[in-house]
Amino acid sequence: MSRTVGSRWFNQAGGMTPLGLSEPSGRYLSITDREEIAVLRGHVSAREIARRLNRSPSTITHELKRNGSRQGDDYRAGLAQARADHRSQRPKPTKLADCQALRQYVQDKLGGAERWSPEQIARRIRVDFADDEGMRISHEAIYQALYVQGRGGLRRELTTCLRTGRALRKPRARVDHRRMRIKNMVMISERPAEVADRAVPGHWEGDLIVGKNSGSAIGTLVERTTRFTMLLHLPEDRGAVAVRDAIAGTILTLPAQLRRSLTWDQGR
Repeated sequence: MSRTVGSRWFNQAGGMTPLGLSEPSGRYLSITDREEIAVLRGHVSAREIARRLNRSPSTITHELKRNGSRQGDDYRAGLAQARADHRSQRPKPTKLADCQALRQYVQDKLGGAERWSPEQIARRIRVDFADDEGMRISHEAIYQALYVQGRGGLRRELTTCLRTGRALRKPRARVDHRRMRIKNMVMISERPAEVADRAVPGHWEGDLIVGKNSGSAIGTLVERTTRFTMLLHLPEDRGAVAVRDAIAGTILTLPAQLRRSLTWDQGR
């Protein structure tokens, strides 16, 4: 495919990866999974079926309720697959395209003087229309309506009202890529069990706060049990060595029983 066509497709998708439900990815139940459910149903519990298929029990109960027979006493794999395929057809009309009141509310909040974010809109609408279940929208649906042409409802120029002002979505870096930046990093899952329940004091969490235009920085150390906080003075340098020395100089002022572990925020 030519670069020009690829760029046009990318812009039409708003920088977002298209969703293809027709391709088996392991996320959705396949016809093989549904055949197994049909065989096991009536002999074992939904929880046991989920265990054998390596799925969540709620996935199985939801499948039986949604794609089973109307009477609820029968489940046929072929019929269930046909219903799932019908629901997965794209594109579908969105709530913003179908509901004018919802669309107008979102546009007014996005383009208004306060320039609300999609997250603020999604939360506030539940307060303003507490008794109207039709007036509900997720922040992700608002983003998709803005970035994907033809997704329905919102004017594309409203992207300039977002805090980022981007016309295309910029995906976040994968967590796996960030992990590679730190050699021999100890994962948070390897912390002692007593850290999680906050029963024993002496376990700390640290972070680095950078000021405007990276002109200043300060470190924080928070004790998980008591929430006691100490600040790390970093007047000139916020590099790894300077932060390490500030941590050592601060935490060594504490008694030994209050220096059990330190979990630092994962970053560069």
